[in-house]
Amino acid sequence: MLEAALQRYLRGRRIDVRAIAAELGLGRTTIYRWFGSREGLIGEVLIRAVEPLFDDAHAAARGRGAARLLDAFERVNRGLAEAPALRQFLEQERDAALRIITSSAGVVQQNAVHRVTEWIEEETRTGAYVAPVEPATLAYAIVRLAEAFIYNDAVAGIRGDVARLREVEAAILGAAPAPQNVRR
Repeated sequence: MLEAALQRYLRGRRIDVRAIAAELGLGRTTIYRWFGSREGLIGEVLIRAVEPLFDDAHAAARGRGAARLLDAFERVNRGLAEAPALRQFLEQERDAALRIITSSAGVVQQNAVHRVTEWIEEETRTGAYVAPVEPATLAYAIVRLAEAFIYNDAVAGIRGDVARLREVEAAILGAAPAPQNVRR
């Protein structure tokens, strides 16, 4: 079920529970029992779609402490801002997409906060970073900030502005941004 929905998402097609259920020979009620709702299914699909991005960003991040965190965050932020399927989903279903991605009660934000918390705790355990607040709180702030810059705030003129997002994240983490990434 998830694989069928993921393939539709990656191809820029609407995740239609009725069509997927028919394609797989399942009843819609079975799908709703598994995921609770269409939004629950889409949330799980989005997590699957971004898992490789998070894994690759963490593995490729350079430096130690705040610098490593900032590098990993920038890699994720750029990947999200440039993801064609995500952009298509946001364009096709803006309200639902924002609700699914940014809801504190939803699985997408919870998963992102969990992943970022793990990265902060890892850098703390190695002694390379001292978080200015509790790691889960810092992770929540970083994720919410990224949501605003990547998805939400067209009114403020910052949607998709990962360079400015990096500057703000650097300030929160206590890391100096790399000179080539600083916007004036």
